[in-house]
Amino acid sequence: MKILVTGGLGFIGSHTVVELQNQGFEVVIVDDLSNTSMTVLDGIKNITGKVPVFEKLDLRVKNNVQDFFSRNQDIAGVIHFAASKAVGESVENPLLYYENNINALVYLLQELQKKEAASFIFSSSCTVYGQAEKMPITENAPIQTAMSPYGNTKQIGEEIITDTAKVTNINAILLRYFNPIGSHPSAEIGELPLGVPQNLVPFITQTGMGLRKELSVYGDDYPTSDGTAVRDYIHVVDLAKAHVIALKRLLDKKNLEKVETFNLGTGTGSSVLEVIQAFEKVNGQKLPYKLVGRREGDITEAYANTDKANTVLGWKAQSTLEEAMASAWKWEQKVRS
Repeated sequence: MKILVTGGLGFIGSHTVVELQNQGFEVVIVDDLSNTSMTVLDGIKNITGKVPVFEKLDLRVKNNVQDFFSRNQDIAGVIHFAASKAVGESVENPLLYYENNINALVYLLQELQKKEAASFIFSSSCTVYGQAEKMPITENAPIQTAMSPYGNTKQIGEEIITDTAKVTNINAILLRYFNPIGSHPSAEIGELPLGVPQNLVPFITQTGMGLRKELSVYGDDYPTSDGTAVRDYIHVVDLAKAHVIALKRLLDKKNLEKVETFNLGTGTGSSVLEVIQAFEKVNGQKLPYKLVGRREGDITEAYANTDKANTVLGWKAQSTLEEAMASAWKWEQKVRS
C-alpha cells in the first residue's frame, strides 16, 4: 500500500517513514524542507535499505496539493506531520502558524474527501489540554483555551478533521503526543533543529557538546518535587511505531468511530532536572545550567494516562528516559563529528 507522509523528513516523520518501510509499506514523502535537510533521506536509506519517493512541495499552495493527488491517485492513507511547531515562534508570528498548519490540512482533506475511502492520521499534541486539572491526563480531559497560536492550530485541526469525517468517507485517528525525544538507535536519523533549539533535549545535547555555553532551566518554583516543570518524555521510535499501528487499524477497518483519539506518552512525568540528571548519567559529565525565571506560556506539569492506547491499540512505550537520552547523545555526537 502507498502511504503519503507529509513532513516526512522531519524529526518524528522520518522515524515513522523508517517504521512504515520496515513493515512493507510503500512511502511517498512530501516536505518543503523549511526545517530539515535532504540528508535525512540518506539516513532512511541506510537504515531500511530503501529510498522512499520524495517530492519537495509546499502544501500551503492549493494547486500543488491538487496536482499531487491527480498524479498519485493510489494513496491508501495519509500521515500528516507537516506543520510549524515552535510555541514561542507562534506567539511572535501567529499568521505563519495559521497559514501553515490550517491551510495545508484543509487542502489535504479536500482531496481525500474525493476518494471512496481515506485513512488519515493526524499529528496532534498534548498542548490541546493546556494545564489539565488532573494528572495523569486522559483523552476525556477538557480541552482548555490554547496557551499559544501553535496549540490553537492543533485544537482547530482536530475540529476540522472531526467535522469533515462526519460527512465524508474519511476515517481518522488523532494522536496527541507528549514530549518526543531521542533518535534512532543507529544514529542515522535524529532531531536536528535549524538554529537555536526550541526543545529541551537538543539544547541539552548541544550544551553537552559545547555548542551552547549553558542550559537555562525556566522556573524552579513550580509546585513539583524539585520545583522544575514536569513533562512526559517519550522515545521517538516508540512514537513512530504507534503511528504504524494506528494506520493499520484504519486500513483494516477496526476503528470503532469515524474519528478516534489516543494519548501517546510513557505515563510517567519527569522534571527538567531529572532529564538533566539522566543525561549526565549516560554521558558521564556534568551539564552547565542555570536556574532562571519561568517562561511565558509554560505549564506546571503534563503527563499521559496511556491506558486507552495500551488496551485499544495494543501499543505501549518501551524505552526508558535514560535510553532515550543515550540515543539523543549518540546522534548529537555523530552529527558533530
